[in-house]
Amino acid sequence: MAWTRFGKKKDMPGGLWIKCESCGAMLFRKEFEQRNRVCGTCGYHFTLPARDRIAITADAGSFEEMWINLQAQDLLSFNDRVPYGEKLVQTRLKTGEHDAMVTGTCTVKGIPCAIGVMNFQFLGGSMGMVVGEKIALLCEMAAEKNLPVILFACSGGARMHEGAVSLMQMAKTCGALTKLNQKGVVSISVMTHPTTGGVTASFASVCDLLIAEPGALIGFAGPRVIATTIKKELPKGFQRSEFLLEKGQIDRIVPRAQMRDELARLLAYATGRDPVAAYKPLPVPVEAEVVAATAAVEAEPEAKPKKKAKQKKDA
Repeated sequence: MAWTRFGKKKDMPGGLWIKCESCGAMLFRKEFEQRNRVCGTCGYHFTLPARDRIAITADAGSFEEMWINLQAQDLLSFNDRVPYGEKLVQTRLKTGEHDAMVTGTCTVKGIPCAIGVMNFQFLGGSMGMVVGEKIALLCEMAAEKNLPVILFACSGGARMHEGAVSLMQMAKTCGALTKLNQKGVVSISVMTHPTTGGVTASFASVCDLLIAEPGALIGFAGPRVIATTIKKELPKGFQRSEFLLEKGQIDRIVPRAQMRDELARLLAYATGRDPVAAYKPLPVPVEAEVVAATAAVEAEPEAKPKKKAKQKKDA
């Protein structure tokens, strides 16, 4: 317990506030999480863990994960400050994930689809053997079941710890998406901040529809590397999603709050459903309505009984 000249200083719990990486504003963490990790001051989109992304995209209870137990191997006995094998174990314990990609099936506003979401918290969302294998398996399954595919990218690029094996995943994922396209099944890529390196140069940029979140860094080499190499000042906003949209490299920019609706509309187009109906909110189950009504009644303050007027005594 700290002391001040006026007496005891009250303990302040940590982690209540977070500083915006873009504008520097101090954000109340609870409100920040309620806004799905988007700055309420400048609209900056922070990285979002894979499970949280699935929760705000898929219909409640509809996600069924596939290929859960696939795990990367240290084939090269790669040694850095920490051996790769040991780093994998530490990261799995820290994140609760086996690797940087979560895949499965779900429905988005009632429309079935296959979904793959990268997790930046797992070694910077780097693409290695497991990420490439999961995308390939997802595309093969989607082609068999005629399910549209949604892939969320959030990555620093190919995983250097796996050497050429990780680079092979670029060709592998592109080949899987090509076969999916030949089957006439639609694929949608959603590029979030950051999407760089081998991920940008492979599956993230070869899907049928290319979407990006606002302000996302999207490119192969980073802007500082490019500026140093060519020794020139880069244009303002270079490699950001708005810059890429202007140059025709992506199809549209969709804020996180509108992503679910937009994906539902695109999935409806792709599967022959009514795209207008996809925007409408799903009907609330009767049980949920009863619970909401009961909660509203319980929240109302009880009416205080009116005091009876005092009767005047007869003189």
